[in-house]
Amino acid sequence: MNKLDYQYPRVELDLKKLKCNIDQIVSRCKDQGIGVAGVIKGFNGIPKGIMQYEASDCDYIATSRLEQLQTAANLGVTKPLMLIRIPMLSEAADVVRIADVSLNSEISVIKKLNEEAEKQNKIHKVILMVELGDLREGFWDKEELIKTAVYIEKELKGLKLLGIGTNLGCYGSIASTPEKMNELIEYAEKIEKEIGRKLDVISGGGTRAFPLVLKGIMPKRINNLRIGEVIVIAKELEELYGYDISFLNQDTFILKAEIIELKGKPTYPIGEKDYNAFREVDEYEDRGIRKRALAALGIVDFVFTDQLKPTDANISIIGASSDHLILDVEDCKENYKVGDILEFKLSYSTLVNVTNSPNVKIICK
Repeated sequence: MNKLDYQYPRVELDLKKLKCNIDQIVSRCKDQGIGVAGVIKGFNGIPKGIMQYEASDCDYIATSRLEQLQTAANLGVTKPLMLIRIPMLSEAADVVRIADVSLNSEISVIKKLNEEAEKQNKIHKVILMVELGDLREGFWDKEELIKTAVYIEKELKGLKLLGIGTNLGCYGSIASTPEKMNELIEYAEKIEKEIGRKLDVISGGGTRAFPLVLKGIMPKRINNLRIGEVIVIAKELEELYGYDISFLNQDTFILKAEIIELKGKPTYPIGEKDYNAFREVDEYEDRGIRKRALAALGIVDFVFTDQLKPTDANISIIGASSDHLILDVEDCKENYKVGDILEFKLSYSTLVNVTNSPNVKIICK
């Protein structure tokens, strides 16, 4: 069977820039007594990317997907591996086999992890997740949280209670504040009183909690963050909140695509309106005939058209279909031709999708 030899579309990962970002974030966290679990899910666990975390001072390599942790294990990484999505009951054996640490909130899963750990003659570490209002994972009933912590500590020989953690800003848009962190610390201290020892880890969340580090106002007992976006693409804190993150690279990943058509065309569709391929009826502005380029990638690859940014500021993204990106190049100083390569900056959301697309090549440099 012949291997396809096309080169585009592709994502280029600058390994030096990624490593620089990791080092910058880890250094700032460690200065405040906070360890970092470096989250690799944003780029689908690209092996050469994983090895930049392995070569860093991250405490853990983390992701929500067991497959990516398996990739890390196959690479021979020495850092502990952390599963940051609540395990499926059906994958408990693999969780214990692959991951050193997992985040948990269901007693049935915890019991199964203990059973598998005893079978495999291992001690699997668990962090209990606490629901602080974002309404994704975690114990809402705090008495249940404390009872579960005591149960793990006193009864389950295959598990070690490593600590507790929370997640904010991923579903319910709840901000990470000192008050929320102190609430988490209060629950940690209640557990510590019951089990008679200090917890090793109090994990305050991810990128959305990093501003507390930037401001120097993270409560002292928070000693772990699970950080993805601000390392790999570093866009959200600047674009959404106005933070100065000029010490980070925002072009660690660049998407490149080839022009496959270049023609002057009307800007307003002609004929009776109907639904498009995604069951939408779009609105269009009539700007007359303008020069348009089609690039060979589409919504199936990047999903969020509005989160792609051409590096040529004179290019406007008009829209996209499943396999075509439609661009206005009328005002470009560059005299583009069919076969030319266009570059795009990515957001975290588009990066997640393009690195998961089998149609997009990954190039590390």
